[in-house]
Amino acid sequence: MIGALIFDVDGVIAETEVLNARASVLMFEQLYGVKVQPEDFRPFVGTGDERYVEGVAEKYEVEIDTEAAVQRRAENFFKLLEDEPLPAAPGVMALVTAARDDPELKLAIATSGNKDKQFPVIAGAGLKLEWFDAVVTGDDITHKKPHPEIYLTTAHKLGLPPEKCVVFEDAPAGVASARSAGMPCIAVTSSVDAAQLTAADLVVDSLAEVSMESVRKMLTGKSERSENR
Repeated sequence: MIGALIFDVDGVIAETEVLNARASVLMFEQLYGVKVQPEDFRPFVGTGDERYVEGVAEKYEVEIDTEAAVQRRAENFFKLLEDEPLPAAPGVMALVTAARDDPELKLAIATSGNKDKQFPVIAGAGLKLEWFDAVVTGDDITHKKPHPEIYLTTAHKLGLPPEKCVVFEDAPAGVASARSAGMPCIAVTSSVDAAQLTAADLVVDSLAEVSMESVRKMLTGKSERSENR
């Protein structure tokens, strides 16, 4: 066994961040009568559903019921999703298919989001949970990204050392989590610009740019960190 490919969900498997922000803006208006901006949520991308809404509430000094806020945000998200179905992000299906066809590779999902919201996104992208050897969500951990717990937990479930797992991320918190866990990381600029992802080993505009050869080099420790990101 050479190693594993570990995918985040929002912004990686599917480009959901625009809908996430819109659903959250609506939630603040509906529950608290407060107008917030979509860009307010960018610092909290990848940190988990609770922190995503709490961070903006703190900025606007609004006291919220986190559980109710997360629930309403999810309801809004799924209503928006009905009108704007999200296919798998470019390059995702090719990477997953290549890994599934390779007996030396395993597959996993690691998302700070809760399963009730993330599983429908995964299914909507055309991926099946049974394709993955491990699936870890925010419901399974205590500390969300950027803490390394989620990736260390995933590596344990896979039965692999962290350095044999390549992570696919889209947010600074996720990249920090992967790097803290000792995992090589490929970041895609679907949610933030490249300047915020410089801690990753490789930064791309689309996962369609990522070859299995480059992934294998990371797994065998032969890749060099990109200097021009």
